[in-house]
Amino acid sequence: MHRILLLAGLIAGTAFAAQAQDTAPATPVDWKARLEADVTAFHAAIMDSHPGPVDPLNPGFRPRAEAGLKQALQRAKTVHTPGGWWWALRAYQAAFDDGHVQLYGIGDGARLNNSWPGFLTVWTGVNQVVAARQEGRTDTPPMGAKLISCDGTKAGPLAEQRVGAFRGRWFLESQRVTYGDLLFVNTDNPYLKPLKACRFATEAGAKTYRLMWTQISNEDLGKYRQLTRPAGNYRFGLRETEGTLWLSAPGFNGNTQSDDYRELTALIAALKADPARLNRVGRVVLDLRGNGGGSSQWGYEIARQIWGGEWTAAHEAKGADAVDWRPSEANIATIAAFVADQKANSGSVEAIQWGERALAGMKAARDKGEAYWHDANEGEASQGPAGPQAPLFKGRVFVLTDTSCGSACLDAVDLWKALGAVQVGRETSADTLYMEVRDQTLPSGMAGIGVPMKVYRGRPRGNNEPQRPAHVFEGDMSDDAALLTWIKGL
Repeated sequence: MHRILLLAGLIAGTAFAAQAQDTAPATPVDWKARLEADVTAFHAAIMDSHPGPVDPLNPGFRPRAEAGLKQALQRAKTVHTPGGWWWALRAYQAAFDDGHVQLYGIGDGARLNNSWPGFLTVWTGVNQVVAARQEGRTDTPPMGAKLISCDGTKAGPLAEQRVGAFRGRWFLESQRVTYGDLLFVNTDNPYLKPLKACRFATEAGAKTYRLMWTQISNEDLGKYRQLTRPAGNYRFGLRETEGTLWLSAPGFNGNTQSDDYRELTALIAALKADPARLNRVGRVVLDLRGNGGGSSQWGYEIARQIWGGEWTAAHEAKGADAVDWRPSEANIATIAAFVADQKANSGSVEAIQWGERALAGMKAARDKGEAYWHDANEGEASQGPAGPQAPLFKGRVFVLTDTSCGSACLDAVDLWKALGAVQVGRETSADTLYMEVRDQTLPSGMAGIGVPMKVYRGRPRGNNEPQRPAHVFEGDMSDDAALLTWIKGL
């Protein structure tokens, strides 16, 4: 189940960066026409290249896409601001509930402003509590106050309507943790009415607060948002400490020119250069904090160094039964570019062979007018050939995850758990069965999209199903020392 092409910025799922509007554009922009052109192109790319519209196992896909387009075009009739353009596109993307259908901003063409009522809430379990507030304000709820409702709408549905509708996959803990603090932030979204009054449970009892909305800069908002979450400045590395070999891999980018590629190549080389280190430690921690995906090949490479190639081949997790590719011209061109890049930059032999086979199969299906190229070879057996009686490393292996883990990071968790690793930390994100993403710039040049090109058939981990840890860490996920102490006690 190799995932090679996931593009930079794909899993982050960030909104267009809000920017203070210092000066008006020199030339007025027809935002209505811009939205119509961009969402129409977005929809056309989905219809042309995504496996969903022709997927017999997902009859609801096409109606959902059509409904999203209809809503965006209806909104275009009254759009006259960059915020109206951006959030209509964001709602269209979010409606797919698919982290691989992506929308991202390009440059600074859209200048958006932030407003807030002087505090932010975060999700903790099933509650939303105040986790940051502006200094000196007396009209905001205290730290730790639990949100009950706003303007008559209970806290849970409120967040789903105001944040989830523009982010998608709100049923996932990872989405609520990542974006929950945006409930009390409005970035020029004209489709949200300003909240007027909210009721909170405090130590002194329930109290209603009238909200006073004010502008806040990106820089200041970023500082307050940082207070609601761990620092998360994760770096690649390999170190031995207290009987533990700790390998950190906060990304799996497969692009040969990327920092991830260079760092991971060096990590693999370091493991190969000193295989005896596995005899010096009693445990291995495979740290995936901050890893949003990339190429699943890295998960296999690391597994071979820890468990051994034969053990990995004999015990790896069952992948999909097969893969169906949408053989559009744009998808074929993407695979061709990938193969060319790998050859030009001394990429892996396996990746080149994979790309060439996919390219040939997609072209053949296109020439026959078929909806899919069916790749039965990408299906993987639940058990490989008979292997050694014991893995290379015989100690305990832990895979440390957080809510950012998605895509190829999930593939690594699938693989490593099948090989004997114990998942610890926090629940991961999740992905659908639609994979292998290509990017495309929209007509405005101000935004780009990611479009999946293939669909897995028979994957054991279900659609939008996260990986849940055997042991949940309740503390600060950025505290390496606390995590090591905790893991040693498991």
